[in-house]
Amino acid sequence: MNIAFAGTGSINKIHAQAAQNLGLELEAVVNHRTESMTEFGKRFGITRQYTTVEELLKTGNVDALVVGTPNYLHAPQTIAALNAGIHVMVEKPTSMNAQEAEQMCEAAEKSGALLMVAHCWRFDPDVLWLREQSKHLGKIIRTKSYGVHSHWGPSGWFTSKELAGGGALADMGIHALDTARFLLRDPRPVSVYAKIGTYYKDFDVDDTGVIIVEWDNGATSYIESGWWQPHMDGPEAATQLYGTQGFGQLFPTKLELPTDNKQKFEVIDSGFEFPRKEHGPQSLYDAQLKYFVECIERKQTPIPGGLEGLINMKVIDAAYESSRTGKVVAIK
Repeated sequence: MNIAFAGTGSINKIHAQAAQNLGLELEAVVNHRTESMTEFGKRFGITRQYTTVEELLKTGNVDALVVGTPNYLHAPQTIAALNAGIHVMVEKPTSMNAQEAEQMCEAAEKSGALLMVAHCWRFDPDVLWLREQSKHLGKIIRTKSYGVHSHWGPSGWFTSKELAGGGALADMGIHALDTARFLLRDPRPVSVYAKIGTYYKDFDVDDTGVIIVEWDNGATSYIESGWWQPHMDGPEAATQLYGTQGFGQLFPTKLELPTDNKQKFEVIDSGFEFPRKEHGPQSLYDAQLKYFVECIERKQTPIPGGLEGLINMKVIDAAYESSRTGKVVAIK
């Protein structure tokens, strides 16, 4: 399988390493900055280098494209590739907004090429363990999730509304959002209430946010997002599940189930290391790309695919609207 990469930043270096680990043919790279593209090409042995996705598509011989560019490029680059029959895995957030995400889904449906969104935590062993073990918790009433950087935050295009669309919520909060939804077995959102703002740095996107999502299965999710926060209650994607018959959490990953003595509870430990040596290890991205390749080979719609990306963008859009208006926003 010949795979190409749009973008040469840190995330696509991780995806390219995953491709090498899986024995794929790293065929081409796209970036408007020649120096960055040359360095990327040397590191991964890629000689075909282009300044635009359109130039790449004209030359052909590519089966799949990984889009890891700034958010404003996600939709146009993905749609161009899908229209050419190229399968795409696009980084999160799917797009700048839900409208673009809908266009991406339409392009995939029309062309028959597969669209996957890189919500990486769905492939994490801890997350998969808790999702399986959550059957012991009864009905999940509420969740708490965190997508926060403490004493740190990104720079460059991440902090530009024109290039990123949103700030910490779109960058980090979406990890917490998708992880909570995955653990709840992908319910549909009903409504969102949010308070979002910029308090720690001087840029035109948010660095602080709290959102509350009501799902159609009756659960409610509380999600924190932030950059440069003075404290965080858990690492990226850390999530807690409050069920009618017990409690479960990620990082450290465990269950707490009541015993016959109502004043005590039994702790079921996942056995996974915490804290990890590396919170987002390379193996996580290897597993994600392996799944994408398997979906292509089996002609199977990926999950998380375009639909999951679209639903998350609807929640993000509604959160920003709720924060602007001070009202609960319904999602259709």
